[in-house]
Amino acid sequence: MNGGELRARLVALSRRGSLRTRLTLLVTVAVALAIAMCAGLSYYVLQTRLIGNFDQSILESVRGGDRGFLEHNCTPDGTRGPFADGSATLLFANGTTCSIGQSPIVPDYERDSAAFEPCEPVYRYGTTRDGKPVRVVTVNFKPGVAVMESRPVGYIQRTLRLAGVSLAGISVLGVLGAALAGLAISRSALRPVGELTRAVEHIAQTEDLDTRIPVHGDDEIARLSSSFNAMTAALAGSRERQKQLVADAGHELRTPLTTLRTNIDLLLRSEQTGRSLDPGAKERLLVNVKAQFAELSTLVADLLQLARGDTDHEPHVELGLHEVVTAAVERARLRGAEVVTDLSPWYVVGSATSLERAVLNLIDNAAKFSPPGAQVEVRLRDGRLTVRDHGPGLPEEELPHVFERFWRSPSARGLPGSGLGLAIVAQAVTEAGGSVSLENAPDGGAIATMTLPGTLIRNSESDKSA
Repeated sequence: MNGGELRARLVALSRRGSLRTRLTLLVTVAVALAIAMCAGLSYYVLQTRLIGNFDQSILESVRGGDRGFLEHNCTPDGTRGPFADGSATLLFANGTTCSIGQSPIVPDYERDSAAFEPCEPVYRYGTTRDGKPVRVVTVNFKPGVAVMESRPVGYIQRTLRLAGVSLAGISVLGVLGAALAGLAISRSALRPVGELTRAVEHIAQTEDLDTRIPVHGDDEIARLSSSFNAMTAALAGSRERQKQLVADAGHELRTPLTTLRTNIDLLLRSEQTGRSLDPGAKERLLVNVKAQFAELSTLVADLLQLARGDTDHEPHVELGLHEVVTAAVERARLRGAEVVTDLSPWYVVGSATSLERAVLNLIDNAAKFSPPGAQVEVRLRDGRLTVRDHGPGLPEEELPHVFERFWRSPSARGLPGSGLGLAIVAQAVTEAGGSVSLENAPDGGAIATMTLPGTLIRNSESDKSA
């Protein structure tokens, strides 16, 4: 198996295995590469130092030897004597040799001939005539003559072989230790991920959004667990609001539907029995049916407005809030409301349709509770829109509930409305990044305040001026 195939198999394994397996494999491979590099570097340094010291000892021997004895006692086939190991050989310019010892060195004329003149020592591996491997150092003996001295390399080879085996064993143990450590680390590090996985699987199987994951520390896993808990809490709240909306909608729809059914049953019974209603009673009945249909249509439209998600709205664009308020005031006047305005320019980012509906709901709500002939005061300054009526106001204990869905003041039960108008206002303002509140005015009546972030001039105009 070549390196490419091994790499391909490792990649395939890392993709097929679990996250814990992949993490363990990556840690093991990384440590194995680091250990291999360290072992290779250690072997290289050891080899270099050993050979360097070995070469230095040979060089000191050849430079400190008795050159006269070598020159007068060497023979072409070697001799016995102080150099019984056959470690010294003279190389002449004509290619002949003269050695002392039983194992003359086989010359490498191309490299050794450089020492015929004074030069740096020549280091090389070589052999003797009987085939033994040796380390050879060649230096200049005198002009036209080089001297070669050698030492057997068996000791060096055994030392390096032992070092290689030891480093390989240490590397294998290191890789195994890294694998075990990686497995332990992955188990510990991925334990929160396992808890998260089990929680997600539990939610998928049971739809239990009350499941929470313990959060420990402040690392990435802890933030992931916190985000997951926040997500499930938001989903649980959304589902609860949907249930409440459905329950409230069913309750609110029941009244107009019951009234419609009663009136229609009365009309059908009069026709089926042949006892027709008098024209006045029949007209009142039909007017009541029409009014119930109008109330039902308004209620359904309000429900659809509230039922859409926070992101299910028109694209937000830059618009003039004062222009939106002006359009809402004109619509309110068409419905019979007496409205006075004091508006200054203010530009916001939002949905014109939603914001106009919100302002119109505030004006309609103020007009509904104002005495006949009273004016609704609408004022816009620096992103703060106020809608003031001169009605009776609200009890303080009821003010926190005015923006809740289907909530209606006990004093307003007899007035038309579904209890969704101010809830729609709160939703539209929140989508635009603002806030809304309702409070009693000091001298009577109520003041609704809508605050939206924005600027006095359009951003496009400020860019042009810049």
